[in-house]
Amino acid sequence: MTEVRRIAPSDVDAVVGLVHDLAAHEKAPDECHLTPEQLHAALFGPTPSLYGHVAEVDGAVAGFTLWFLNFSTWRGTHGIYLEDLYVRREHRGSGLGVALLKALAQECVRQGYARLEWSVLRWLTPTIEFYESIGAVPLDEWKTYRLTDEPLRALARRRPPTP
Repeated sequence: MTEVRRIAPSDVDAVVGLVHDLAAHEKAPDECHLTPEQLHAALFGPTPSLYGHVAEVDGAVAGFTLWFLNFSTWRGTHGIYLEDLYVRREHRGSGLGVALLKALAQECVRQGYARLEWSVLRWLTPTIEFYESIGAVPLDEWKTYRLTDEPLRALARRRPPTP
């Protein structure tokens, strides 16, 4: 039996394991430092700003999404930014990925959110083909930027220009 539902506190350990599997799949296992304590606090702390769904097969977590709200100033409403979607290798092609995305689409429609967005590594061809098969379109005119680690700290320390 398959079920897609919101993440519960009892799912945290399984989802953390899957996040680490995702990092390995994306050839960056050493970059993933997520702990169960961190994920639990983000999802279930006093002011959660991270949400998620799990896909269960016969009572075991086989896939997940982690997402948060963004805001479109042009549309004047929130949307969902999908941070991660992952399905265990042995369950790929079974419809779990579509079921997880459907749950997010339903969330958008129910809440009146304008869009569902995410990023994908350019070299993950099967993943890109999957997303395009459900009608997703790439936004090639946008380029993603990121600050982390020392460049992030350096910017935070930067002094404002003197007049």
